[in-house]
Amino acid sequence: MKRGRSALNSKCPIFPYHEKPGKRHKPSFALSPPTDWGNLPYHIVLQIFQHLSLVDRARASSVCRCWNDVFHMPDLWRRFEFELNQPATSYLRSTHPDLIQQIIKKHAQHLQYVSFKVDSSRESAEAACDILSQLVNCTIKTLGLISTARSSFMDVSQAHFVSALTVVFVNSKSLSSIKIDDTPVDDPSLKVLVANNSDTLKLLKMSSCPHVSPAGILCVADQCHGLRELALNYHLLSDELLLALSSEKHVHLEHLRIDVVSENPGQTHFHTIKRSSWEALLRHSPKVNIVMYFFLYEEEFDPFFCEETPVTHLYFGRAVSKEMLGRIGLNCPRLVELVVCANGLNPLDEELIRIAKRCKSLTAIGLGECEVTCSGFVEFVKMCGGRLTQLSIMEDVLIPDNSYNMEQLHSEVSKHLGRLWFPDMMPTW
Repeated sequence: MKRGRSALNSKCPIFPYHEKPGKRHKPSFALSPPTDWGNLPYHIVLQIFQHLSLVDRARASSVCRCWNDVFHMPDLWRRFEFELNQPATSYLRSTHPDLIQQIIKKHAQHLQYVSFKVDSSRESAEAACDILSQLVNCTIKTLGLISTARSSFMDVSQAHFVSALTVVFVNSKSLSSIKIDDTPVDDPSLKVLVANNSDTLKLLKMSSCPHVSPAGILCVADQCHGLRELALNYHLLSDELLLALSSEKHVHLEHLRIDVVSENPGQTHFHTIKRSSWEALLRHSPKVNIVMYFFLYEEEFDPFFCEETPVTHLYFGRAVSKEMLGRIGLNCPRLVELVVCANGLNPLDEELIRIAKRCKSLTAIGLGECEVTCSGFVEFVKMCGGRLTQLSIMEDVLIPDNSYNMEQLHSEVSKHLGRLWFPDMMPTW
């Protein structure tokens, strides 16, 4: 009898006494205690705040005392971008004036990486200068002045701009990076910069600064021996500057950007840099990248690339002649990247093949309003081979011939590159 009851029990499911057979038992899960967000460690809250926008950060600071304390921690204010826009002329957001005053009053001494992004209005640029002039208790390391449209800082009184910039130059004493393109900075303010920051300055970008003379930039190169990156207009480039950057006291230059711009065709005179000056720079800094942006008219190219020039990156924003491209093939052996936005109606086969033959470091090329036969283009790619990591060619550039149509061209170029390739429908540079 016991054996039978035992067998019966082993075959039948056993239900809890408080439930009826047929009903599914729902497991119960113990709820964890609610999280006290106010007691999160400070470093966790700080990391969260660093990923929030300024507006969201300000809102979160009102949640509790702990979050408000984090909101005022110095680490959160080391990097800040002031956005200054006029509502009537710009749809971009702007840093609230009350917040600006709070930053100046409570966090100016914490600011280290500061940038100003202004729209095209003079009022926004003046507001940026007003803020700069109040940063008297700061230790700024990087400073950037950015015009999102046209160069609105050029509309500000030069005296006002220089006075505001000098406040930062004098009080920081640890500036390592300065980007002040398209501004009315002048030689005297650069001397103040050098006097207070010569030991720390590593990067200086000041293209399109018409009030700076070759002597002013030479003063920077002579005194700031740690300068590694420099961007300037061609009229500031001189043999003396290249020699100063090549002195034994100076560190190896890593990046030199030169903007060659002509506003009045036929009225701008461009000087020539001696080959010996380029060679001195290259001996001192053999790995330097020399980047040149050209915005010239065809008749203004005569002084350039008549002798060997150690340029590595070339960008032509306007039409450039076949003769100039031929000179590049002969005299730019270090060329790494070439972009030609326009040329004309004569095929560039010979010039491209010469560039492929002599510029052994070329890895990127872009062609816009030019013409190249399909055969010439295939020969160019074949000579360069897989080292071309970027090949951006407009489809309209390529002229089918007896050797290749467009479909055959895709296949042949892809074979030599070692990857699938098609021409671009729109410029990608």
